[in-house]
Amino acid sequence: MGIVTTSSSTTFTHSAETIYDFVTNPANWTKTYPNAPRISDLDGTLPLRVGDTWQESHPTADRTFTWQLAIATRPRLWVFSSVGRLSTDSTGEVGFDGRMTIEYHFSTPGPDLTLFTRTMTIEAYRDAPMSDGFFRIVNPSHIDAYHAAVARELAV
Repeated sequence: MGIVTTSSSTTFTHSAETIYDFVTNPANWTKTYPNAPRISDLDGTLPLRVGDTWQESHPTADRTFTWQLAIATRPRLWVFSSVGRLSTDSTGEVGFDGRMTIEYHFSTPGPDLTLFTRTMTIEAYRDAPMSDGFFRIVNPSHIDAYHAAVARELAV
C-alpha cells in the first residue's frame, strides 16, 4: 500500500473552541476550500457526532467523497475518513480504492493563541494508484490556502 501524508499548521489569535466550531462544520467548507465544494447529506445537527456521515462534491472536478466522523474531542481533535472508492466521479467509475483520513488538531501554545494543524493521509493500494491530478490536491499549498481562508472568514 502506498501512503501519502501532508500537513500544515497555522497559529490563530482565536480560542481553540472558536476555530474548532468553525472548521468542524462541513457547511463552512464551501467558504474555505478551493473550488467551493458542495456539502450534502448533513442532517443539520451540530456538533456532528462520531459515526455521522456527509458528502463533499467538487463540481469543477466531478469528484465526490463520502466522509464519516471518527473522533470528535472538542476543542482538541477532530478526525474524519473516507474509505473505499475515493474521489469518484458522477458515474462512480473514476477514482481509486483506498482510505483518506483528515485530522484537525488544536493546541494552545500561548495565551490567546491556537495552533491549528490539518493533516491528510491517503492510503492507496498499489494496483489502484492515485492520479497525478490527485497528487496536486495533497500539495501542502492547498492546506495553506485553506488555513488562509479560515483566517479570512473568522476575521469577518
